[in-house]
Amino acid sequence: MAEVQAGTGDKGLLRFLTCGSVDDGKSTLIGHLLYDCNEVSEDGLSLLETQSKTVGRAGEALDYSLLVDGLLAEREQGITIDVAYRYFSTPRRKFIVADTPGHEQYTRNMATGASNSDVAVLLVDARKGLAIQTKRHSKIVSLMGIRHLVLAVNKMDLVDYDQQVFLDIERDYAEFAQKLGTSIIQAIPLSALAGDNISAPSPTMPWYDGPTLLSYLETVTIRDDPQNKAFRLPVQLVNRPNLNFRGFSGCLSAGNMAVGDKVRVGPSGELSAIASILTPDGEAECASSGDAVTVTLQDEVDISRGNVIAAADDPVPVSDQFAAHIIWMHQKPLLPGRQLQLRLGAQSVNASITELKYVINYEDNSHIAGKTLNFNETGYCNLALDQVVAFDTFENNSDMGGFILVDKLTNETVGAGMIAFGLRRADNVHWQAMDVDKQSRAAIKNQKPCILWFTGLSGSGKSTVANLLEKKLLARGSHTYLLDGDNVRHGLNHDLGFTDEDRVENIRRVSEVSKLMVDAGLIVMVSFISPFRSERRMARQMVETHEFIEVFVDTPLEICEARDVKGLYKKARAGEIKNFTGIDSPYEPPEEADIHLHAGDRSPEELAEEVFAVLEEQNIV
Repeated sequence: MAEVQAGTGDKGLLRFLTCGSVDDGKSTLIGHLLYDCNEVSEDGLSLLETQSKTVGRAGEALDYSLLVDGLLAEREQGITIDVAYRYFSTPRRKFIVADTPGHEQYTRNMATGASNSDVAVLLVDARKGLAIQTKRHSKIVSLMGIRHLVLAVNKMDLVDYDQQVFLDIERDYAEFAQKLGTSIIQAIPLSALAGDNISAPSPTMPWYDGPTLLSYLETVTIRDDPQNKAFRLPVQLVNRPNLNFRGFSGCLSAGNMAVGDKVRVGPSGELSAIASILTPDGEAECASSGDAVTVTLQDEVDISRGNVIAAADDPVPVSDQFAAHIIWMHQKPLLPGRQLQLRLGAQSVNASITELKYVINYEDNSHIAGKTLNFNETGYCNLALDQVVAFDTFENNSDMGGFILVDKLTNETVGAGMIAFGLRRADNVHWQAMDVDKQSRAAIKNQKPCILWFTGLSGSGKSTVANLLEKKLLARGSHTYLLDGDNVRHGLNHDLGFTDEDRVENIRRVSEVSKLMVDAGLIVMVSFISPFRSERRMARQMVETHEFIEVFVDTPLEICEARDVKGLYKKARAGEIKNFTGIDSPYEPPEEADIHLHAGDRSPEELAEEVFAVLEEQNIV
């Protein structure tokens, strides 16, 4: 284990978090630190003494966790749910500490606390040793770029301060940590409840001659100074109070800037120079990392929210594809190919996982194959975006290398990611200009190209209606093509099964083909169960608004089963077919279909006529 580095004596700010498995004593540890640093008022101390007697879990002693566990639900359960931030200071340093939850279902909260921390204090119960949550948090801490970690072996009082217990845990963790890349680890035996090795050396553990937790935190040196890097100014606001002023506001995430510095804007690549720097205190000649500024440029440059102003000689990378580690934070699994919203700083774009390279096994940090990421799992993935963004690697700049993934339907945060690098192949693929466009191809056919997306349960009559519609269109001289779910699975999608992840990929491929057919000027009918709203929405967004018509063939399940032309429902009910839509796999009906066909009591011919009438009404044919 590495020794503590010498401090500089400067009373700077250190951000650290406590993490580890549930009930390892994180809140008690922070509470004792606050108590030892005289951060508890007389009224607060009186309240603590009262609450320790009524709701405390420390017997006759003070329950220091009550100083931190502010939520009623936490006090009732004796656990931490939310991330609790506390501020305290000593003569040598100021601190902001994040007390993060230990339960697995709150791993996302722990990752939030780690994203802004310089040091991690990982607690381990001396009685239990390394738990899987200990290892999970260690990996997340490593991915978040935290290179200073305290292995706090807590509750030594409950193992009679046995040195061998401490040494065994220290050895086991050292073996595990070799694969993490964590550079500096300090192991400290302590008792958060009794105060051993918190702020003063413990007389009960004379065999330990290392630093106390507080002395470590006061003296540890974080070498990664963002001011030593090339400057990056993510634009959060285009400041235009009047016609005579146009500035660009944001918080400098790295480096230093000065008036006159040459700059390059990402992702456009336009060059200019800084004309002025405005701060809350007025005009300034320079600014440093962490400063909130508004800058003006010497040239008229097209800049919008989400762009990045960077040093001209060290411009920000740009790409629409990159590799990243992703922590999945939702109960529903990540499905490669499903479109999500990626938020990177002030930039917001559509993105999807194109390849899941591996899933991380927290137990031994090994890499295992996987098709999807489940709740709280971490994987290494390739992502594709629908437009170029400016970014940095997370290792170089966490502000510009960290992103979140948001479900576009529910607006829930479902994942957090750390960019490893941009994919070079994105630089080698460019749009080729074509002289003949979609409008020209459609005009010669005397029609408007569009996608008629037929969705519904198996046996609902989708393909029958689509087939009848195509015959009517062909009789009118229209140029069409029908993509049927079963037919496509014989060729283009023959390698896909019927799991959720394969269904997502099935629709993604068909959506891309449909888009190409629309570009060719065709009226394309797509007859797929397409059970998920998110994929149907993705298909809609691939073309122009008026070029997508969702047709919901709404046939009750009992009628679909009664038809059962292919005998699929019978097999699904018998368990012979797995992941069958409507039986053991969900179908999400459209909430607002463009055409809603109530198909239970009407003939296919009538339904086809109804769709055809809409096409005539919209002048598509």
